[in-house]
Amino acid sequence: MTERKKIFVWTLYDFANTSYSIIVVTFLYAIYFKETVNQNAAEGDFYWGLGTSISMLITAFISPILGAAADFSSTKRRFLTFFTIMCIISTALLYFVGPGEVLLGLVLFITGNIGFEAALIFYDSFLPEITHPKNFGRVSGYGYAMGYLGSLFSLLILFPFIKMELVRESFPVAALFFLLFALPTLILLKDKRKEEGKSGDYFVIGVKRVWDTLKHLKKYKNLAIFLLSFFFFIEGVNTIIFFSGIYASSTLGFTKQELIIFFITVQGTAILGSVIFGVIADEIGRKKTLLITLFIWLITVGGAYIVTEKFWFYVVGLLAGTAMGSSQSTARALMSDLTPPDKKTEFFGFYSFFGKSSAVIGPVVFGYISSETGNQRLAILSLLFFFLMGIAILSFVREERRVKI
Repeated sequence: MTERKKIFVWTLYDFANTSYSIIVVTFLYAIYFKETVNQNAAEGDFYWGLGTSISMLITAFISPILGAAADFSSTKRRFLTFFTIMCIISTALLYFVGPGEVLLGLVLFITGNIGFEAALIFYDSFLPEITHPKNFGRVSGYGYAMGYLGSLFSLLILFPFIKMELVRESFPVAALFFLLFALPTLILLKDKRKEEGKSGDYFVIGVKRVWDTLKHLKKYKNLAIFLLSFFFFIEGVNTIIFFSGIYASSTLGFTKQELIIFFITVQGTAILGSVIFGVIADEIGRKKTLLITLFIWLITVGGAYIVTEKFWFYVVGLLAGTAMGSSQSTARALMSDLTPPDKKTEFFGFYSFFGKSSAVIGPVVFGYISSETGNQRLAILSLLFFFLMGIAILSFVREERRVKI
């Protein structure tokens, strides 16, 4: 398979899995869980934040072990397939969650989110295998752009369901969308190294490899600094993703149809941000580009706190989309640059660990402040701290400039 075809097959997974993230995490199920399952009870934000944090905490702790085991066995695609199917099945089963069934709704969401987030470990770690280091920025950007394009298609397909108030029926449709477009990746994308007959208890081996890496962490000081920065700034990004739909509907009174238009707007600028900043990252450096995107996030959070009218929230959404696509794709590209080739999946496991463990804090803090004060505007201000810490720590990361070929 040519490099161009590998990249296209790889990006198709991003196209597929965002049907889950936009429909379940960010928009439809998030609102359905609060308004229908929790019946608009005051503790709805707290339960949603708790479910998010539990799923992220579990994923965080299994991520490095899974990554190390995959590096040992050269079976990234098998792990990717397993967790993808786990997410798809859980998403389809959300159809059976009705009013008042908070526990069932949380269990299925937690299971699906673990599958979604764990699968990304193996998906992200394919990036260094499908292209050359000089192209990490733009290829990572292409992936995120395809993802936001997938979000747009998901919203358009599900618009008739939402208009007819068939919310529960939309969850199996989103699961089917995920399955159909993920299949090319799961079937055609191959591990770079061939199977060498390695065997053993993958869990035990994974734990041993992670422990060995931790003992020699001084060798990877620069990467450790980046991961600490990532821990903070991705905290803010994740919390915004999990609560943006709820914030728009609860605080600004957006209807479901208005939310569709809002998220289509956000996905559009996210596509542009991913592609444009991906190219910029390869030209001026990934660290510098990432810092620019984080400053855009600061402006976005401040704008979300200030605005009271729907029109201006659309404007904030344009900025959020630009920052969301560009910051995540650039961070993945910089991670690929800093990662040792022989430990790429293991370190992407750590990347996932820092990203997911950070998401344990943000949603709970946001949900707690919102529930206790009844004011989501105060809750959103807490995100400024995480972005500022991320920027401060990122300034200490050394980026080696690569010679262009």
